[in-house]
Amino acid sequence: MSVVGQWQVIQDGLSERWTDARLRLTVADEGDGERAAALLGPAIPGRRGKVISFHVAQGVGGPSPELAGRLLERLDREKIDGTLELVGTGEAPAAVAAVLRTFAETWDAALAALPQDWSDLYAEVELYSSDYLDRAALLLAPANPARDGSRLAFRFRAARRYGYGVSPEMARRCLERLDAEGTRGTVRILRALSDTLPVQTQGPVWYVGGKSF
Repeated sequence: MSVVGQWQVIQDGLSERWTDARLRLTVADEGDGERAAALLGPAIPGRRGKVISFHVAQGVGGPSPELAGRLLERLDREKIDGTLELVGTGEAPAAVAAVLRTFAETWDAALAALPQDWSDLYAEVELYSSDYLDRAALLLAPANPARDGSRLAFRFRAARRYGYGVSPEMARRCLERLDAEGTRGTVRILRALSDTLPVQTQGPVWYVGGKSF
């Protein structure tokens, strides 16, 4: 069976409440170990000889099941044989009725935690894999995203009433697009201001690390 096929079988056997899965891949030929680890790079694997360990997570906290599948397909394409085993899993408590899993849900919760009179904010979308970068930049375009150095992150401004920044509603629609394509990561609000009143300006300016935003 292909390596990605083994992953599909493992997924089918997981509980509906699983949150993370710890996996171990034992390659058939130790000479393929280094290459296999490189192909699994976005999952941040650990390697010892023929054994490569990594984990997968639903929602936040690690590479998504979809990303894991794409990475394992790389091994199959390069004809790297191996045995994939489930080492352990984590599960959400049964009492938890709702878990924040998507960008849009996390955005809603972050906005709900702000004061009712918030007017401007500075936010960040962090991605779990460089595989998502180009497509995420396109999907987030209406928010005028800017890369944060070499990090897998985009930052943007939002304005509630007027001034510089995307509206919170448009920001949410952009985040929904990320969710629709299975993009994995998180969104957080870095800074927020309340009841600002720009006078002949486009809004407040933040200074972070000597740079204005």
